[in-house]
Amino acid sequence: MSALTGVPLSVLDRSRTRVGESEAETLRQTVALAQRVEELGYKRFWVSEHHSVPGVVGSAPTVLAAAVAAGTSRIRVGTGGVMLPNHRPLVVAEQFGVLESLFPGRIDMGLGRSVGFTNGIRRALGVEKDAAEDFAAQVRELLGYFDGTQQNHPQVHARPGEGLRVPPFILAVGEGALLAASLGLPLVIAGVKAESDLLQLLDRYRTEFQPSTWAPRPYVVLATTAAVAATTDEARRLLLPEAWSTAYSRTRGVFPPLEPAQQRDMTEKERGFFEQSLRGQIYGTPEEVDAALG
Repeated sequence: MSALTGVPLSVLDRSRTRVGESEAETLRQTVALAQRVEELGYKRFWVSEHHSVPGVVGSAPTVLAAAVAAGTSRIRVGTGGVMLPNHRPLVVAEQFGVLESLFPGRIDMGLGRSVGFTNGIRRALGVEKDAAEDFAAQVRELLGYFDGTQQNHPQVHARPGEGLRVPPFILAVGEGALLAASLGLPLVIAGVKAESDLLQLLDRYRTEFQPSTWAPRPYVVLATTAAVAATTDEARRLLLPEAWSTAYSRTRGVFPPLEPAQQRDMTEKERGFFEQSLRGQIYGTPEEVDAALG
């Protein structure tokens, strides 16, 4: 029996461009991937938010989530995530209110605290680098629009939104998990540097969790990169295009379109980033990946 029997599996797609593919085709492929993922019985399909990142076209997650939800019928659809410091909580509440109204019982609201990664992008978005410091207050205001308790702006209501139950998730890295615990919200977290560190952090999240009207008990979604193929070598090759693109971006600031794996001449610095991006990722045959994830 599989070690993952009974564990719900989900997919996050960043809408990465590929060689020979237009940005419009990339977005349509995101919808097509969601349809295939639904056929395979996955629980959730989430899309992400990136601004002015060459090679990544997932810039409007609630809009893309609407397209995905319209193109599917059963799978839960959400964001991984909306970067709340980039937006006004009222607008986010209204957007998810529209999604939940159109696709009742299928929408997840994943929320992150990142801001644009350059000064130019942050200026274009109208935020400063320290905007993320108000994340907890922004989350409280946002949730207040759904349950009618927000007091920052008296007599202001989310229409639609107020009275709807859209499950919120906090996307966290490291200590951000403790914020999710204090707010009583489900947690989405990627593996940290060492498994022991991750387990300690999850123990603290569960121990310090404050039950809320949104979640009576701790709930964790663990994010990882996994590739499965007929052989271990084939599975590893599936990860190489993303690894090379990451190494390229770390040295040049641009994500090139993904292309099939091939031998590349790399500088020592590029090789370091390339190997680092592969570290901690899971790949192999179905049996190998099942054992690694279990």
